[in-house]
Amino acid sequence: MLNLERALNQDRLLRALTGLNRNAFDALLPSFEQAYEASRIAAKPVRKRARGGGRKARLQSIEAKLFYILFYFKCYPTFDLAGILFDLDRSQTHEWMHELQPVLEAALGQEIVLPERKLRSIEAFLEMFPGVERVMIDGTERPIQRPQNSEAQTQNYSGKKRRQTRKHLAAVDQSKRVLVVSHAREGKLHDKRFETEEEIAFHIPDEIPIEVDLGFQGLQSEYTNIRIPHKKPRGGELSKKQKQENRSLSQSRVVCENAFAGIKRYGAVSAIYRTCLRHAVLGSRILMTI
Repeated sequence: MLNLERALNQDRLLRALTGLNRNAFDALLPSFEQAYEASRIAAKPVRKRARGGGRKARLQSIEAKLFYILFYFKCYPTFDLAGILFDLDRSQTHEWMHELQPVLEAALGQEIVLPERKLRSIEAFLEMFPGVERVMIDGTERPIQRPQNSEAQTQNYSGKKRRQTRKHLAAVDQSKRVLVVSHAREGKLHDKRFETEEEIAFHIPDEIPIEVDLGFQGLQSEYTNIRIPHKKPRGGELSKKQKQENRSLSQSRVVCENAFAGIKRYGAVSAIYRTCLRHAVLGSRILMTI
């Protein structure tokens, strides 16, 4: 079994196994414990015997439970491998994952760090994100198992990754905080059409600049605060000023790419997602946060 004490006492090792350092792990622990207790009360409102009775759980402490679910998302092992590492049966590793995932999501929501699924209004945006100076909108794809249905294969094939993917549209601020993460859609969906349906830019105040790439071509004609690179004209060339402006915008938008890179250190985002799509939807907001 993994040596939990060793992992918790070595900051580098803890980051490698969970994605969090010790300070972040300890800060999340109280909210996770509170969410876990609430989930136990909701699941079993009336106990037939005193707490502590029956077979002892392998993941007894709240630290072990938090470590397990963070380890699962960071390293994304199969249930067989997780069973060997945590001295559990394969079915138990499956049960713990399904039990602790909503607990982690509730704990992150309690810490007010989960990104929003959809913006409701400009007033709500200003209330939730008062310190935002600029917003970057971009799409990111997560690979999935190849669907058996030929139509589903076509819809989830974007042509970029040479594999089937699901796409999220995300909005990031200047501090790399992920503000909004859409529900997963088919990988073939174009970024501009995706944004039109989600209406992220529509609910952002005009005084806050929105930086996008050429995948959102046409958005600048709908909103006054869009910053988009100059497109090279067919058979022509960009001027030196236009090239400099494109370079400046690219340097500014790299914050968005850095945020996505931080997200994709979690195996469930960068590797092929093996769990069913329902749990992919639940897990996407978690992985955009931790």
